[in-house]
Amino acid sequence: MTTQRVDAVEAGIPADWAGVRHPRAAASPRIASWVPSLTELLFALDLGKCVVARTGFCIHPRGIVQRVPKTGGTKNPDLAALKACAPSHLIVNVDENRRDDVDAAREFVPHVVVTHPRDPLDNLRLYALLGAIFDRGHDAAALTRDFQASLAALDAAVARLPRERVLYLIWKKPWMSVARDTYVSATLARAGLDTLPAAATRRYPEVADDDPAWRDADRILLSTEPYAFRQRDADALRGLNDTPVELIDGEWTSWYGVRAIESLRALAAWRVRHAASAR
Repeated sequence: MTTQRVDAVEAGIPADWAGVRHPRAAASPRIASWVPSLTELLFALDLGKCVVARTGFCIHPRGIVQRVPKTGGTKNPDLAALKACAPSHLIVNVDENRRDDVDAAREFVPHVVVTHPRDPLDNLRLYALLGAIFDRGHDAAALTRDFQASLAALDAAVARLPRERVLYLIWKKPWMSVARDTYVSATLARAGLDTLPAAATRRYPEVADDDPAWRDADRILLSTEPYAFRQRDADALRGLNDTPVELIDGEWTSWYGVRAIESLRALAAWRVRHAASAR
């Protein structure tokens, strides 16, 4: 084990999702983020002044993050622009970023922090990880308390409601959904919504027009991201079958970090509202 990793262990810094224990950052780190959810989390941890690079999809916190230089997208980063920002740390995600791009960035970024949350409870690990690396333990503890309160509110709301099977669509032409080992599906399950198809072998499976999920679902949900489904899409699908079709804010289910706190409460209110309208 390297000296840096020994220091990280002694400092109580947890390992990232790649199993790497990063040392505590210097007083003024230069942080780049290729993960929209975690760019927002960095600002919530009072690290906004340390964020030197982001993707074009890092849109939160609105009105503040715009000052941070953009270095491409999550799947097509501008490595030259990133290098020019001279980051000491780069935050990446297994689902959102390509390994080849991450490996290329390792050539000039000293610390690449890998994340891969797959369940709402992984937000607690995210808070602890970034809070420890960047010496924001107090802020991370506050987020932890807020998250636990939101999760408790969701659990209490769902406990009174029947579970539903849902076909959650994230794309069309072709139709695409989410497998149950994804963060999106786990968040929906916590809200009492079990995604179909249940036995998907790919994390983001295509859904054929004759897939049983269309008829087995109690409700079809159209996410507002990554494909920007709109009301006209819901209206069109309603005309094709008898299953209820609803739009749902994709940030509620796919954004983790600090946004998960308000998202869990929003999901609780959404579930209660829809259950009441169905009576």
